[in-house]
Amino acid sequence: MSIAIRTDARSIRRIAFSHTLSRWDVRFSPYLYISPFFIVFGLVGLFPLAYTAWVSLHDWNLIGGQGDFIGLENYGTVLSQPYFWTSLRNTFSIFLLSSIPQMVLALAIAAFLDSNLRAKTFWRMGVLLPYVVAPVAVALIFSDLFGDRYGLINDVIIALGGEPVRWHVDVIPSHIAIATMVNFRWTGYTALIFLAAMQAVPRDYYEAATLDGAGRLRTFWSITIPLLRPVIIFVVITSTIGGLQIFDEPRMFDQAGQGGANRQWQTLTLYIYELGWGQRDFGRASAVAWLLFLIIVLIALINFLVSRRIAATTERVATITRVTPTKGTR
Repeated sequence: MSIAIRTDARSIRRIAFSHTLSRWDVRFSPYLYISPFFIVFGLVGLFPLAYTAWVSLHDWNLIGGQGDFIGLENYGTVLSQPYFWTSLRNTFSIFLLSSIPQMVLALAIAAFLDSNLRAKTFWRMGVLLPYVVAPVAVALIFSDLFGDRYGLINDVIIALGGEPVRWHVDVIPSHIAIATMVNFRWTGYTALIFLAAMQAVPRDYYEAATLDGAGRLRTFWSITIPLLRPVIIFVVITSTIGGLQIFDEPRMFDQAGQGGANRQWQTLTLYIYELGWGQRDFGRASAVAWLLFLIIVLIALINFLVSRRIAATTERVATITRVTPTKGTR
């Protein structure tokens, strides 16, 4: 009798333990499945970010290593340097000259690829080829095209009766040249993102607009653009993050890689490179890196708030349109 009771108790404990394991499996398995991403992100993302913040608070030399704790002195020193503000100006100038034309061209290319074309796959693969080319190769080719003396673009300008542009001397021409490199690489990639979003738009909307007599341009502005608004916001945010960290194109625009003799096109990333590997001051370089990070976060937050405001306004307009009866209805 006692043996049977002990056996039943053992079976009950086994069943209870299996139920506990099942509950744990349901509760914790999803976190285990996604944990590899967070582990890798912590190792290659959060840890370098936190370590950079720690370095920025010290007098840290490349050769001597960690020095005394100096608090925010590196930030104050960097913010008092005119080179920092010049680099910040150049970064935003190149970013605006590249991002705005890139968005417009990408939308136009995507609309063209979304139409009835022959060999659609060929054209879609063709616009992606510049993205596959190595950025260093693109920078080397375009730096020759924009050469001050023997560049092809200046040869064309002189042939047309104009004066040669000093691409490597003046500020705005150098920014335009670097922005052209960025647009060459990224416009096709952005166009494919817009194309994927355009193909998700129901074709019934276009058919109804055509029956109402709307032309292609009117349809594009009244149907395509409003429905692409979430994707446009996504592209704006990602291009902002990438554009403010531009490095390869300005680094390879000339042989010295310093951002010009008078820092005409030196960006914040080039300034970080100069402080860290040129002046061997890791503390100030880390301070500039963290300032750049805060600027990117601030701009991303502004984009997020603006996008929420636009989405809320669009939703209210759509609700009013659905609720308000049209003329002739009761």
